[in-house]
Amino acid sequence: MSDALDKILVVRLSSLGDILHTLPGVAALREAFPSARIDWVVQRKWASLLEGCAAVNSVIPFDPIPIGRVVACVRRLRATRYDVAVDFQGLYKSALLTYFSGARRRVGFDWQSSWESGASSFYTERVKGGGPHRVEKNLSLVEALGVARPAEPQFPLRVPVDAACKIKERLASQGIREYWVVAPAAGWGSKTWPAARYAAVCRELEKRHGWRAVIAAGPGEQQLGRDVRDASAPSQAVRLETSLLELVALLASARCVLGADTGPLHLAAALGVPVVGLYGATDPAQTGPFTRKAIVICHAGREEPSYDRRRDHSSAMLAITVEEVMEAVEKSWGV
Repeated sequence: MSDALDKILVVRLSSLGDILHTLPGVAALREAFPSARIDWVVQRKWASLLEGCAAVNSVIPFDPIPIGRVVACVRRLRATRYDVAVDFQGLYKSALLTYFSGARRRVGFDWQSSWESGASSFYTERVKGGGPHRVEKNLSLVEALGVARPAEPQFPLRVPVDAACKIKERLASQGIREYWVVAPAAGWGSKTWPAARYAAVCRELEKRHGWRAVIAAGPGEQQLGRDVRDASAPSQAVRLETSLLELVALLASARCVLGADTGPLHLAAALGVPVVGLYGATDPAQTGPFTRKAIVICHAGREEPSYDRRRDHSSAMLAITVEEVMEAVEKSWGV
């Protein structure tokens, strides 16, 4: 039986995939403490994703600069007088936020499980992360509060109606009603698959089945999106730049989503959409799409996954062929 907690602070600042992998832990907290106030401090660029989330009472945007905004955020946290602050990130900056929040209990990973081992010194309770998947690791933190691990982890996301209508209108203007999504970008080059190969999959699947591909391009990914679209000619693949909430709506209505270890892939998985994940530089056992509707392709040898943040494609990613990706997308679509 878990002790009653009235005010709970969740700290997970970034990134998109990691925020999504934290959601089941927060949902478990809500299930265990239905009347508690649960606030989540997150970087401002991701705040809209969590607004309207049934597991969270308030989303507190965090800006690392200027220092005045950091001070204002800390003052807001201290004024709430949280019973417990849970740091799902394990960095010095997230640990310091839990410390300066003034919460009487501060729960985080031990020095072996934290991204920055020294961060654990700021917690009152240190937890050895379970696993292997990051979702399971995060659930080990809420277990330390006496919360039972859920049999079926939940991702309480909301698809905004206005964003869904806007995406539907934008696709309709391109003559698209049914589609699949390509998310070609990733955090660093060694996680990516060549643009020409994504293009070949778009081209051949449209030729074979008439399936239209939508290429998702976020901030800083416009050129990559153009490269995939242009190389896919003569297919009618469409490159679509979206806001974060529009991305949620785009993925939610897709027949399937193809991508590497990247935020949109994890977002699609959290929304219950069939996904095809391409892995090599990172380990799918740790950061694979957390859903039964996933097909993961990985040919990593002993030297991989290395988590080496190189700019060029890893050999394990280059070992993935166009033919096997096409087969996986067809299977995800239901063919």
